[in-house]
Amino acid sequence: MRAHIFSLRFYILIGLFYFILSQFFNIANGQGKLLQGQNMPLVFPPLLKQQDRVAIVAPAWWAIDKDITLKQTKEILQSWGLEVIIGKSIGPRCGQFAGNDNLRLNDLQAMLDDPTIKAIFAYRGGHGTTRIIDKLEFTRFLQYPKWLIGFSDLTTMHLKLHQLGVVSIHGEMPRHFPDSLYQSSINSLKLALFTGTTKLTAKPNIHNRVGDVSAPVVGGNLMMICANIGTEIDLDTKGKILVLEDVGEQLYAIDRMLVQLKRTGKLAHLAGLIVGSMVGMQDKKHMAFGKSVQAIIKEHVTEYQFPVAFNFPIGHKAPNIAFIHGAIGTLSVTEESVALSFDT
Repeated sequence: MRAHIFSLRFYILIGLFYFILSQFFNIANGQGKLLQGQNMPLVFPPLLKQQDRVAIVAPAWWAIDKDITLKQTKEILQSWGLEVIIGKSIGPRCGQFAGNDNLRLNDLQAMLDDPTIKAIFAYRGGHGTTRIIDKLEFTRFLQYPKWLIGFSDLTTMHLKLHQLGVVSIHGEMPRHFPDSLYQSSINSLKLALFTGTTKLTAKPNIHNRVGDVSAPVVGGNLMMICANIGTEIDLDTKGKILVLEDVGEQLYAIDRMLVQLKRTGKLAHLAGLIVGSMVGMQDKKHMAFGKSVQAIIKEHVTEYQFPVAFNFPIGHKAPNIAFIHGAIGTLSVTEESVALSFDT
């Protein structure tokens, strides 16, 4: 019996040793920086530098207005000193999608696997990433981690990378790069990619709850977080700062999704809550819900004590300031100021 216990402990220690060794091997080869998070080690992809290669793909909706948009997007990225590679999913159309599932899957997989690609930009969101996420393979990616940039539908990819312990960037996508309203959004993205730092500020709001906390920052699109509940990449929110944003939803649907988060225990143990842009919220003309979106959210978190901050510049309108998904951020909510900062 003692020999059996000794053998079991031996194999556990050997497994732990090789895991730690593999992480430090990656760091030594410049493949990523290891950050200590609250729940797991975090892999921080190498910061971008001059002459790095980056890719643009469309894992969801098709690349509308691609000629003008890509021209200006490439000019911006090239002005940063980057070489831009255009994926095979940029151009084709299959209904709403940028080609069929296999095309989008293979294009994204090729960019994930290519060690010379240092960052992947999703052209736009929409719908489609959940159709291919379970078929993606990340062994090669974990050997050579790189940045993934996007939001909205791309929240699914952020949840997957968070599960793998790799940070990513929730930020603006090429679809809006030519729009001057998004200049500060693009500037924040460049700062995050080249320096690993970013800071977001918001105006004080009557619905806020004051407090200070440092914790991993996760989340994104409310609908996509709920859509992934019960799947392999169901988001663990315990001890984390949760970000929520959405667009074009009925108020009753927002309430229903908040109820779902509450029933599945995703609100009870948060370190903090950040509410980004809630754009184009709708209501029934002849059967009003009777509450604003802020009041709905506030109702569902009123029994908890964590800090809450509304109207952050995150989501489906300008500015959409980048944040480092999965990295430890510091949220400070006072009566006079609100800020979220990353310094990794």
